[in-house]
Amino acid sequence: MSDIDETIEQIRSYREQLEQAPGTWPAKRILTAAIRNLLDCLCATDAPEEELLAIAAQVDASAARFQSQPRMIDPPGVAEGSLAGGMEMFMDRSPVVGRSNPLAPPAELEPDDAEKIVRGRVSFGRAYEGAPGCVHGGYVAAVFDEALGMACVFSGVPGMTGEITVRYRAPTPIQTPLRLEARFDRQDGRKIYNSGQLWAGDVLVAESTGVFISIARDKFESLRQAQLEREQKG
Repeated sequence: MSDIDETIEQIRSYREQLEQAPGTWPAKRILTAAIRNLLDCLCATDAPEEELLAIAAQVDASAARFQSQPRMIDPPGVAEGSLAGGMEMFMDRSPVVGRSNPLAPPAELEPDDAEKIVRGRVSFGRAYEGAPGCVHGGYVAAVFDEALGMACVFSGVPGMTGEITVRYRAPTPIQTPLRLEARFDRQDGRKIYNSGQLWAGDVLVAESTGVFISIARDKFESLRQAQLEREQKG
């Protein structure tokens, strides 16, 4: 099995294990869904002041309750798809695809080895609104960053974002199913060139190109060690 096939199989295996996540991750996903619902409601509410303050007190109490809980000192795996193959994957913490991260929409991305394409689906709630009824362009860019990064798997090496360019073709609607494609175009030394498109129905709403820099696998271990040192000092 080639390195590319092994990495793609690693991603597929991760997908299969999502519904059987170990430990407290299923409970974290339930809590995350509740927080997403809270954010969506907050962005659209016209509740009276006393109700908002009462809910704020409840949220503060929940946050204070968290402060006394154990901290995750050594998070599992890597949370970014572009680094697949560099170290153990566990993307539940990703701010783009993470099912345990309330910042994530979350997007769903899947590599298609036969066609060398990453296919994706995403729908943005009201918390991601920029122009009226439209997704803020920065979040569109973030999804492209993740999808184009995952397309690095077709180069055979993991990569970190060096540059990403997004062209917005049409307004990207919130609360609407969107589909995404990202592909590996070519490689020149350590530079990996990828591109992608985002559609709302049959309308091309945005397209992107990116340059990713291949990273030696031992670099990830040094990044993790640096993270652990910061956690210990904190």
